Amino acid sequence: MTLQSELDTFKTSWLDRVGPEIAKLVDDDNMALQSVAAQALKAGDRLPAMLLRDQLGRDVDLGALARRQPLIVTFYRGGWCPYCNLELRAYQNALPEIEALGAKLVAVTPETPDNTLSAAEKNDLSFPVLSDVKGRLADALGIRFELSPAIQALYQKFGHDLPARNGDDRWSLPLPATFVVENGGVIAFAYVDPDYRKRLDPGVAIDVLRKLASKSAA
Repeated sequence: MTLQSELDTFKTSWLDRVGPEIAKLVDDDNMALQSVAAQALKAGDRLPAMLLRDQLGRDVDLGALARRQPLIVTFYRGGWCPYCNLELRAYQNALPEIEALGAKLVAVTPETPDNTLSAAEKNDLSFPVLSDVKGRLADALGIRFELSPAIQALYQKFGHDLPARNGDDRWSLPLPATFVVENGGVIAFAYVDPDYRKRLDPGVAIDVLRKLASKSAA
């Protein structure tokens, strides 16, 4: 089963639970975020070089990583998001193939390190999960947005206290996004979708890595 098939299966059960009114609210809100997605960094742009903290509290220098090897940088909303957990597990399953191509995989979330550790343990992740507290990297990539009042109220109803989980006072999130970055720091491929129920399949990112490896060997 592909990642998107798993996501679609969960979406179907979610729609049955929440009903048409909430489903329409979410669909309309996702459509309104198209303008945010259009402003995100694209292939040919340079990955912002930033220092972020991983799930064990260690500093990780994205700029230094990108100078050493190709990267997959995938953003997720938080460990409270079931779609995100499905994505994280899919990338964990693909990790041996990613590493065999000489690349590094990192996941990025606005959540604090305490919460990233919980997500990493829950999904048995063996790659770095980085905290973009205050959303500096998401801002630099053009993928951060403020939640609408209606979605804020919905998340509060569901018990998702984002300001507490993210360690700031804002109701903001990154759009789910995945960037494949060449050795040196230039973005080779960018996937950004305002519908958080859609994610880039790891196989697509791996195909990009293969093309980069072929180009490098030529």
